[in-house]
This record gives sequence, structure tokens and C-alpha cells, in this order.
Amino acid sequence: MTANYKSELSAAKERLGALGKAAPDMMQGFGRLAKAATADGTFSVAQKELIATAIAVVKGCHDCILYHVDAAKLNGATEDQLAEVLTVAVEMGGGPALMYSGKALDAYRAM
Repeated sequence: MTANYKSELSAAKERLGALGKAAPDMMQGFGRLAKAATADGTFSVAQKELIATAIAVVKGCHDCILYHVDAAKLNGATEDQLAEVLTVAVEMGGGPALMYSGKALDAYRAM
């Protein structure tokens, strides 16, 4: 069964929007942090989003995987690059990261 990752991502963004209304200062602060962390620099935005995807895989955060896979793809990351960074995630996260890596690859293909 293939998940509908686009609708799941949309739902996650809606939840963040609701949280932003409930706790605007916190969300604005986090937004500034995220913007600074993913700004183009020594690493490209796509590379930083791939790193974030690997961390999301190791931490087992489904919504984070969707968000960062989408951002990586939108910023030009290739499936081969994702697959390569997922090998590092599996090395660092073991079996659980292996399972979430499959979700990340599936999400990339579906988006």
C-alpha cells in the first residue's frame, strides 16, 4: 500500500500552522533557526535538507522525513543523493533507521 505522502505533508503543515497560532513566538523563533540552518553556504540548501532527512530518519520522525525530503527534492537533490545519505543514516541509526530510510525513499518517489 502506497501512502499519500503529499496529503500527509499537507496535514503536517496544517498542524504546524495551528501550533504557530497557539504559540507564535516559539514558532517564529524556530522559523528563524530553520531559515538560518538551511541557508545556502558551504553546503547547498539541497545538501542541508538531505542531512536533515538523515537525522529525521535516525530520530524516526515521519513528518520530519516528509518535510525534509520534499525540501531536498524541491532544491534539486536527486534520488541517488538521497539514497547515498540514507546509507549514512542506516550506519548511524541501525535497524530502525533502515526502516525509516525505506519511508524516505518511498516519499521521494511519491512527491
